[in-house]
Amino acid sequence: MKFDVAIIGSGLAGLSVALHLAETRKVAIISKRSLLDGASERAQGGIAAVLDSGDSYAEHIADTLVAGAGLCDESATRFIIEHGREAIEWLIAQGVPFTRDATAELGFHLTREGGHSQRRIIHAADATGHAVQVALQDKVRTHPNITLLEEHYAIDVITSDKLATKLPPRCLGLYVQDVKTGKVITIAAEHTVMATGGAGKVYLYTTNPDTATGDGIAMAWRAGCRVSNMEFIQFHPTCLYHPYAKSFLITEAVRGEGGVLKLPVEAGAAAGTRFMPLHDERAELAPRDVVARAIDAEMKKRGLDYVDLDISHQPPEFLKEHFPTIYARCLELGIDLTKQPIPVVPAAHYTCGGIVTD
Repeated sequence: MKFDVAIIGSGLAGLSVALHLAETRKVAIISKRSLLDGASERAQGGIAAVLDSGDSYAEHIADTLVAGAGLCDESATRFIIEHGREAIEWLIAQGVPFTRDATAELGFHLTREGGHSQRRIIHAADATGHAVQVALQDKVRTHPNITLLEEHYAIDVITSDKLATKLPPRCLGLYVQDVKTGKVITIAAEHTVMATGGAGKVYLYTTNPDTATGDGIAMAWRAGCRVSNMEFIQFHPTCLYHPYAKSFLITEAVRGEGGVLKLPVEAGAAAGTRFMPLHDERAELAPRDVVARAIDAEMKKRGLDYVDLDISHQPPEFLKEHFPTIYARCLELGIDLTKQPIPVVPAAHYTCGGIVTD
């Protein structure tokens, strides 16, 4: 099989680049499972972008640099933020059904999450990743220049040095295995795109799917690419604590809409006490790393398995409208978030490091 471009990975990154490149090239997408079985599909809260005249690029950049504790690549930060609105408008054009708000400047509801000084999170209720993936997969599946190879594992990339050729060092394609037949297929490609995500499954509690095993990063390393910052793993502060739901995220937007973190009944006399104001003046709206460390500290200090996230003070209809997915899933597990707190723990969420690009 031969293509102009082979894309390993079928999340938001992989599908987006496929749709852009397929305008002028023949593209193959290699996906471990179905297009709706990756990490992007699980994203809940939304996407941060400057979409209101009361907000500004300068504020968003400043918030990001503060949350990044001085470790951000400032030029990359500025580029991404200044192109945020353009990216959102492209997603809207692809048919992503973001939650509407007739009173908002752009016509879409914006929520707030930790580390942000403004409401700038555009979302599709509490299942933004699903909404984005469905819209993009509909486009991808009908595009004449895109070939989908679902249920195919990328084994390794093919580089010129492995073929003992005199070609300069470069990637020539990859080997993939058809999961259903076990057959190994060779794919030749002028360009190979790595969009394979992170390595969250090395942790017990993670918001990532089983496919997040870091093998794309390993492939690039074996091929001679540089890899950096792998020690930086972002932990989401609030993953549902339940034996049957170790990977279910409770979106940060719950805290953005007034949810507070409290000590659970196991804390004895301190049960029900709100603890985040003791750790940071921004309380529940501090950046993720701050909130996750605070929860971890309280759990270790008091010998707890989890803490409580309580938003039951909000009207039931508000919660069902804004968090339908979380409400339904918690109810399945016997937790009514309109009446009781949600047990949560920090969980591995995002692999900040990876393959170095120019």
